[in-house]
Amino acid sequence: MAELRVVPLSGIGEVHPGDDLARLLAEALRRQQIALDDGDVLVVTQKIVSKAEGRLVDPEAYLPSALALAAAAQGPKDAHYYEVVLRETRRIVKMDRGVLIVETHRGLICANAGVDESNVAGGRLLALLPENPDASATRLREGLGELTGARPALIISDTWGRPWREGQINVAIGVAGLAPIVDYRGLRDPYGYELGVSAIAVADELASAAELVMGKIDRVPAALIRGYGYTPAEGSAKALLRDPRTDLFR
Repeated sequence: MAELRVVPLSGIGEVHPGDDLARLLAEALRRQQIALDDGDVLVVTQKIVSKAEGRLVDPEAYLPSALALAAAAQGPKDAHYYEVVLRETRRIVKMDRGVLIVETHRGLICANAGVDESNVAGGRLLALLPENPDASATRLREGLGELTGARPALIISDTWGRPWREGQINVAIGVAGLAPIVDYRGLRDPYGYELGVSAIAVADELASAAELVMGKIDRVPAALIRGYGYTPAEGSAKALLRDPRTDLFR
């Protein structure tokens, strides 16, 4: 790999429910005079995918449960917000000081089920994670293929906290067109040592690389990565979820 380029896609503008997101991305590429190639990776934030898919809710429409009221009593959000979080939750991993670390119905483990109120216009609407991020990534990839003739890999990213580390990074919650993990186990390093545990989450690393040019407040919800030699595959972010049998913290 001689060079890796990460190019922000700007000018996409506000995304509304029902918008053709593939067309918006194709138009942004055209305005920047970028011809999409099969070997490219397009990283798109969860927020605009959720908006286009109509995954927006008014928390006031939900009657808070006793657990939501208990969370609100110790946290910075009100009970309606926590009720939305609980409805997106399969299992509570930990609850402390108004933060719920939960497992969502799709198996993702994250803070407050990924329910977000930042970068959402129109009153107090909350954005939920896409119902099926892998399916969303596949649809976007196919739509871009129809519009541009190219078949890039597609990653849907979201901002995630990490145990034992301050700050957040972007990770892949939806993948299409690439193998999300490169497994080096069984191979030997230059000194002859056989690798036993090295499996690199390249989809997460690509998502984080894209975030460096997108930012959180710059209204740049997508980025193109060119030059990374990924392994073509159907792809699924489910491969990044640790098997409960090997999860030491479950």
